Amino acid sequence: MRQTGKQISLSGHEGIGSGVSAVEIVAFFVCKEKGSVKKRVCVIDGQGGGIGSTLIKYLKAAHGETVELIALGTNAIAASQMLRAGANRCASGENAICQTALRAHCIVGPVTITWANAMLGEVTPKMAEAVTTSPAIKLLLPLFQENAEIIGVTSEPLPHLVQTLVEKRLKEVLDHV
Repeated sequence: MRQTGKQISLSGHEGIGSGVSAVEIVAFFVCKEKGSVKKRVCVIDGQGGGIGSTLIKYLKAAHGETVELIALGTNAIAASQMLRAGANRCASGENAICQTALRAHCIVGPVTITWANAMLGEVTPKMAEAVTTSPAIKLLLPLFQENAEIIGVTSEPLPHLVQTLVEKRLKEVLDHV
């Protein structure tokens, strides 16, 4: 442990990044000691938040309060719809996405959250970069309205994709982060 001003850096402790505050470290160890460290899952969506809301409903039903669901909207409407669907917390805008993506264990959303200028320009280049460079595991749904096609991906309805993500893939990911 190395203290630098009001920031403390711990190396070798899973779940703690460098430059976190002393309060966050105490909270981490208190939670870890009690065995209640929640995995932080960020659901990112834009426009009306329909995909994100569907994801949150399924995630909440499957995992309850065992994970912390953070809704991140490219706009306030998307964020509020995801909060209404059951997210623990929400925020909107470029800075919220850029900062929160760094602290997530897993990021979930449509593949377009990694494409600059997608969703009619709502996904800024900084947002796309923050998602793609985040150390979090990304589980992306192959849904997009852009003039693009991903070869090898079969077209499935949203509920089928979300069910596969929540019931199969996310459980595996959360067990290993």
